[in-house]
Amino acid sequence: QVELVESGGGLVQVGGSLRLSCATSGLTGVGDTRGWFRQAPGKEREFVAAISWSWEANIDYALDYSDSVKGRFSLSRDNVKKTVFLQMNSLKPEDTGVYYCASSKIRTEVADLYDSWGQGTQVTVSS
Repeated sequence: QVELVESGGGLVQVGGSLRLSCATSGLTGVGDTRGWFRQAPGKEREFVAAISWSWEANIDYALDYSDSVKGRFSLSRDNVKKTVFLQMNSLKPEDTGVYYCASSKIRTEVADLYDSWGQGTQVTVSS
């Protein structure tokens, strides 16, 4: 079981940037996926992005983005710090929501297939 802790949320103006972090503690396997999801008030949780990689080889083998964030958000990670980053640029009001980091052993955009979740971090984009 892994534990995930998100940080980096905040209030930003339209067009601004934020970088979210997802730190991992606990046991990890050979490969892993970290997904980012967000939930706006009154809306369902939606997939934002996911990164899949090999811990041992320290190689990314998949980066997936939703159409709504493609070209504006980017994923990266620090294998030593066991942290995944979501760089969010050109933020829009519709990016507002609670952002969650989640862990899965498979590459997927389906929230139900993630088995560990962080507590979430609030992102608010003001116009």
